[in-house]
Amino acid sequence: MNGIFITFEGPDGAGKTSVMEEIVAILRDQVMIDIVETREPGGIPIAEEIRQLILDNKNVMMDERTEALLFAAARRQHLVEKINPALHAGKLVINDRFVDSSLAYQGKGRRIGMEEVAQLNEFVTEGLKPDLTLYLDIDAETGLKRAGKVANGNDRLESEGIEFHQRVRHGYIELLQKEGDRIVKVDAKQPFEQVVTECYHIIRERFPSIFRNY
Repeated sequence: MNGIFITFEGPDGAGKTSVMEEIVAILRDQVMIDIVETREPGGIPIAEEIRQLILDNKNVMMDERTEALLFAAARRQHLVEKINPALHAGKLVINDRFVDSSLAYQGKGRRIGMEEVAQLNEFVTEGLKPDLTLYLDIDAETGLKRAGKVANGNDRLESEGIEFHQRVRHGYIELLQKEGDRIVKVDAKQPFEQVVTECYHIIRERFPSIFRNY
């Protein structure tokens, strides 16, 4: 694949979606390649339907492994329909969440096991990994307070207790320690503009040749 694959990750309340949207807006004016902005679970109709199923607060009986399988199913279809074609076409794909989320949320948060979830997603992705992952780090307490301010009716995952979200963050920290070359940590407790600026400079330093004024 000739394209570039960048993902944004972080616990609930880290602000990664807002940061990512701002970064995409900045990059559209500065890079020489087409940008595909997308999200998980979702990004295409089938995956968006699965997203509604996963996050619906009514589905309180959903088994942890069923949840992991649904995320994986949405991811596979998203890859086949949108991400892989864009990468093959040489585009810059910027994705809100990817496999790391499943490892942190289902593997660590749900206690299924990060290795087990990794094996499932290896089958789904056929080994595809992002070229760069920007991990917006925030403690669970602060993140949930922030999420409560922006969420109009929390989804099923946001509604989990503090211990769940603490485990999720620990899962992300484990991934950061294992894959520090791919995953770059950004302190999400900084002011929004500072987080955006830091993320922008990381991308520019990692992929300087895609910028017009390189």
